[in-house]
Amino acid sequence: MNGRPLVPVIHGAAADRPDEADTRVAAESVAQALANIGCVTEIVHLDLDLGVLEALGRRRPDAVFNLVEALRGDCALALMVPLVLEHLGLRYTGAGAAAWAATLSKTGTKRHLAAAGLPTPAWIEAGTTQQLPGRVIVKSDTEHASLGIDAASVTSGAGAVAEIGRRERRHGGRFFAESFIEGREFNLSLIEEAGRPRVLPPAEIEFIDFPPERPRIVDYEAKWLAGSFAHDHTPRRFDFPPTDRPLLERLCALALECWTLFRLKGYARVDFRVDGAGQPWILEVNLNPCLTPDAGFFAAASRAGLDYPAMVRSILDAALAARRQAA
Repeated sequence: MNGRPLVPVIHGAAADRPDEADTRVAAESVAQALANIGCVTEIVHLDLDLGVLEALGRRRPDAVFNLVEALRGDCALALMVPLVLEHLGLRYTGAGAAAWAATLSKTGTKRHLAAAGLPTPAWIEAGTTQQLPGRVIVKSDTEHASLGIDAASVTSGAGAVAEIGRRERRHGGRFFAESFIEGREFNLSLIEEAGRPRVLPPAEIEFIDFPPERPRIVDYEAKWLAGSFAHDHTPRRFDFPPTDRPLLERLCALALECWTLFRLKGYARVDFRVDGAGQPWILEVNLNPCLTPDAGFFAAASRAGLDYPAMVRSILDAALAARRQAA
């Protein structure tokens, strides 16, 4: 990069929740890294008035580092930001508006995956008369960071519709149920380098000393409530025995297929469960994974030999290299 590029960092974190506070930490960390690599930067908080972006556009930034996962605490509104950025003709980090629209809801993502022949657990939505066999897990359709997920989210297929209703009344928004995959959980992070996706070292989330009656899931407690049992007993690991090599290669291949299917850009993360027979199942595709220094994405980047500024530079370089992205 020549000169001192102007690269503001935008985010929409506002709610008084640990996951929203984490986004603010990410914005501060990214801004510091941008300054370290020679950019002029600032942190811009977005609310529902996206006129802030129009004012930002008049300053003609070289790129906008987009960390918006939600507006007013609602992840369903995040799509508005890339749409406006593209309307203004501004380059920005991460995937384009078309990818955001395709993955805005988890059930929408699953429809695209199923249509492409990629493995994703069966699911049902509110109002259905269908019933999934075995156990299911009930999730928010649009919220991320495991919001609305706890141990009671795993229930019987017969109780799925009732649990969907309870979750919607308690948390608001839309919920759905998908077949619960008993087994292992993996996160596959990807970063764009020289116009091509690079799969970073796969990470597995371990469930240490979970009692038999407790579902082995990464719920809200595991992600955000430091000192809780789930938080302290779900470590991440990157070292695997040689016998896992075929599985890891399959996970990497599926992550790359997701990148191509959704026309991703910059960086992303694909989450998997692997059943007892070794079959991987794609749970979701995260276009804006957390970039705090203690998050899984940087942990994977670090294992691949990237320090934090180098990771940020790679994400920024992908945006600077791109022309205006098509919606």
